[in-house]
Amino acid sequence: QVQLVESGGGSVQAGESLRLSCAASGYTFSTYCMAWFRQRPGNEREGVAAISTGGSSTVYADSVKGRFIISKDNAKNSLYLQMNSLKPDDTAMYYCAANPDRVYSGGQFLGCGPSQHNYWGRGTQVTVSS
Repeated sequence: QVQLVESGGGSVQAGESLRLSCAASGYTFSTYCMAWFRQRPGNEREGVAAISTGGSSTVYADSVKGRFIISKDNAKNSLYLQMNSLKPDDTAMYYCAANPDRVYSGGQFLGCGPSQHNYWGRGTQVTVSS
C-alpha cells in the first residue's frame, strides 16, 4: 500500500523557518520524481518545488525561489522542504506528491510530469502570522 505522510507543519511568525518532511512507503521512492504543492485559502493547488529522482536537479516556483529548498534522501525514502523567511502569503496546506515521469528541456530539469502525479499525501498545515 502506497503512503505519503507529511509532517512538520505548524504556526510560526513571519521571518521564521519550518522544515516539512514527507515519508514515503509502498513504492520504489528512488525512481520517482517528487514535488511539493500547496493550496492557499481560496486558491487552487499550486506547485511549489520539484526534485529529480536522484535529487541532483530541482525547480521552484518564483514565489518561493531563494527561500525554500527541496531535498530528498533516497536511503530514507523521505522528501523534505526547508522553508525560510516565511511570509503570511505562504500560509497553506502543503502536500507532497510522486510522479514516475520528469520533464527535461535542453538538459534542464523542468519538473515532474507530464503525466499526473500518481501518489499524494494528505497534507500538513502551515500558518504564518505577521
